[in-house]
Amino acid sequence: MLYYTQSTAPIKNCRHKAYAFLAAPTEGMFHMEDCIFCKIAAGEIPATKVYEDEAVLAFRDLDPQAPTHVLIIPKEHIASAAELTPENSGVVAHIFEVAARLAKELGLEKGFRVVNNCGPDGMQSVQHLHFHLLGGRQMGWPPFPPQP
Repeated sequence: MLYYTQSTAPIKNCRHKAYAFLAAPTEGMFHMEDCIFCKIAAGEIPATKVYEDEAVLAFRDLDPQAPTHVLIIPKEHIASAAELTPENSGVVAHIFEVAARLAKELGLEKGFRVVNNCGPDGMQSVQHLHFHLLGGRQMGWPPFPPQP
């Protein structure tokens, strides 16, 4: 199995604790210089991949919040759901098709949750559009307790 490699060079603007100290920035054909998910999609940082095609990549989360926790990302850099346009939104439909396929393959027949966090108040920790596929246990609601 592949795991993320760690280094002491922090990625700029990365607030997710599990991804904050991974590999120094490099240039790439279809990714942003400082984006950890672009580096994973480009194969510059290894991940435990569960699905890959020409448009998306799905891999195990480093800090799982459920027995099954997979991140599904577009290979093209889109910073968040707030940056979706008619030109790039087709990838979201494809991501949901991949999520349904993975849920079946990963044995989530009792149900699953697909989550997208957008912006600071939405608790988006990596500035690359991504969806969390969570399952393997009954989920609660609301997902996080209200803050005073």
